[in-house]
Amino acid sequence: MQSLTGKQKRFLRAQANTLSPIFSIGKNGLTNTWIDELELAMNKRELIKVNTQQNAEVGVIEVAAFIEGHSNITVVQKIGRTLILYKPAQDAKYAELSVQLAKMA
Repeated sequence: MQSLTGKQKRFLRAQANTLSPIFSIGKNGLTNTWIDELELAMNKRELIKVNTQQNAEVGVIEVAAFIEGHSNITVVQKIGRTLILYKPAQDAKYAELSVQLAKMA
């Protein structure tokens, strides 16, 4: 997990503004399998939104702590029941955002 500057976080939040959540946490809760699927999705997308459903047994703060504790994904922002997550792409062809963030550092 990398630490982002305020400027980088603002940039990522702006980029995530038009995204829709592609993952959600429901009554099944948080598992290592769910984290593995999240990691796979983030190999092709550097920035995603995750939604916590109303019937989830965990809150957004617990989800953020679980994600950061079990992966190298950075939680950029928590908004209501939604998390914005960032992870630099491993493959150069997907590394559009991380290249722009490196210029801001």
